Amino acid sequence: MKILIAVDGSAYTRKALDYLLSNRGMFVDGHQLVVVHVCTGISGHVSRHLSKEIVADYYAEESAKVLDPVKALFAESGVSNYTIDSRHGHVAEEILKSAAAAQAGLIVLGTHGHGIFGRALMGSVATKVIAETNTTVLLVQ
Repeated sequence: MKILIAVDGSAYTRKALDYLLSNRGMFVDGHQLVVVHVCTGISGHVSRHLSKEIVADYYAEESAKVLDPVKALFAESGVSNYTIDSRHGHVAEEILKSAAAAQAGLIVLGTHGHGIFGRALMGSVATKVIAETNTTVLLVQ
């Protein structure tokens, strides 16, 4: 099974990664992990004044800040069965696109656990992903 894990560099992401690694038999060993990171897109008003190379370099640098620690954690843990999917745009939409492209059987998200009122006021990537996918979603709080 392909398991997609969305990472953003937060403590919540680290908890989700730690959960997967502490339950290796269920989530890591024998499965293909797809690590997706989504950079928020640069506004068109800004990007039109920049070269494509500068924009690409920005996305690469921002992604590396998040993905390099994940790669180091996986190397330290002996995990090699993963691929990286680095994207930019609307976070929930890109996670859903990545899961569809990978044909993931499970999406894993770290969540802040704000509760129902917090989600109603603030919106939530996890809420949007759950609402718009038929794939099983595991939330780690």
